[in-house]
Amino acid sequence: MNIALAQINPIVGDISGNCRRVIECAAAARSQRADLVVFPELTLCGYPPKDLLLKPRFIEDIGAAARRLAESLASGPPVLAGYVRPTEKPVGRALRNVMALLRDGRVAAECVKMLLPTYDVFDEHRYFEPAESATVIELDAGARKWRIGVTICEDLWTDGQLLGRQLYDRNPPQDLVKSGIDLIVNASASPFVIGKQALRERLMAGHARNGRVPIYYVNQVGGNDELVFDGASCVFGPDGSILARARAFSEDILCFDAQSAGHGRVETYPDDLDSVWDALVLGTRDYVSKCGFREVVLGLSGGIDSALTACLAVEALSKDRVHGVAMPSRYSSDHSLADAEALARNLGIDYRVIPIEPMHEAFERGLAPAFEGRGPDITEENVQARIRGNILMSLSNKFGWLLLTTGNKSELAVGYCTLYGDMCGGLALISDVPKTMVYQLARRYNDRRRPPIIPESSITKVPSAELRPDQHDQQSLPPYEILDAILHRYVELEQAPDTIQAAGFDEGTVREVIRMVDRNEYKRKQAATGLKVTSRAFGGGRRMPIAASF
Repeated sequence: MNIALAQINPIVGDISGNCRRVIECAAAARSQRADLVVFPELTLCGYPPKDLLLKPRFIEDIGAAARRLAESLASGPPVLAGYVRPTEKPVGRALRNVMALLRDGRVAAECVKMLLPTYDVFDEHRYFEPAESATVIELDAGARKWRIGVTICEDLWTDGQLLGRQLYDRNPPQDLVKSGIDLIVNASASPFVIGKQALRERLMAGHARNGRVPIYYVNQVGGNDELVFDGASCVFGPDGSILARARAFSEDILCFDAQSAGHGRVETYPDDLDSVWDALVLGTRDYVSKCGFREVVLGLSGGIDSALTACLAVEALSKDRVHGVAMPSRYSSDHSLADAEALARNLGIDYRVIPIEPMHEAFERGLAPAFEGRGPDITEENVQARIRGNILMSLSNKFGWLLLTTGNKSELAVGYCTLYGDMCGGLALISDVPKTMVYQLARRYNDRRRPPIIPESSITKVPSAELRPDQHDQQSLPPYEILDAILHRYVELEQAPDTIQAAGFDEGTVREVIRMVDRNEYKRKQAATGLKVTSRAFGGGRRMPIAASF
């Protein structure tokens, strides 16, 4: 039984385009003599389809496409592809999350997802009715009949000891093993998070070992809105050893014979820092292309955040599709403008300078009567940021460029950013990257390029918004090493203030950081979509109230 794991990059809602990709990959797998081709969860509509699932026409189109797809694949090997269909039950949710066996020109069998996650970015109970039992399909290959247990993503996330808590009272892989199977297939759409691949592989290996059964895991690849899917599909032997692994962060077809006694192709999965880089590049490329843009624009301040964002954008899109804009004010240092120009020159991107001083002076004159009797404060700083936001949005409107915001997770967490200013944009590329990791990524990027791309002074200078004389970040914030450590504990680990203090952090600092995080929820609700790379991003997976007191 030669099984092909086809990790494709679908576009959510592009049913016909996704079906064409299935046909192409099935043909490629056939040339590799595959007996079964397995695609990721919800192949036909892409994952996550969200409230497109509430549109009756969408569901009808998926059903019709599945039937046409089965007919198109009639002469090839059987295919397992994910789609949505209405439930047959009069009570409960209206839809099922299904893996369909397409064979002999028809939908020969359907395997329904049993375990529906409702945590972090997942909300499947909103749409789907779960299966009552796990499904086994039978296929003939190699002069014998194979019994294959089919699971869908969350169906295998049942190891309470590994995950820290038993989430479900049902155990699909255990049920399948008891029913007598030769192997388990798992079709997933599992988003990237730092370190998650290692967890997935421990999870799959444990199920394989416990059931003494091989596991074939296929994962979606590509970026869809805030989520990035990393692929890296795998095959595990009955002893839990990894026998094959597909490429990460790119489409791939991984074939492995269930009767093979050895190892297949085992691609290397990147380390944590490289995996974040690859996820940001892939997420940016797909967000830009899937949203119909070709080029992007961003402000270049000479600082580390905009420098890293520009480098990621160039790697994702090419230098000809990235535009950098410096917008100096009376407070901008000469070295900041020089660093911005040097970065643009090193990257080979379009670069222009639009001074904001004339506009800044006009604002000051226009607002002076209303502000009479009140001294300068953060209001005047924010005016500068909003002028820059207006300039960038005007360029975006005029030329159809997508505006990339350059703020990092540390700033967004504590509100060290300006609404309708530096928060303007369509994609917040590094908004889930803590400041300390921004520096790590910049160093790693420069280390691999000769000569280095990011000016050394952009990395080593004291960070500053340069909105008033002699300003630097640590006048308003703790050192980033301390800030990021506290934010990790409070935002990602949900630790209480006293628990954080007990870990050795100053009580006053902890209280102030938490106060800033909580009071700036309203800003984050208005932020551009950001790419998720940590376990707890400021996006759809973190649903905090704004008008609250806790």
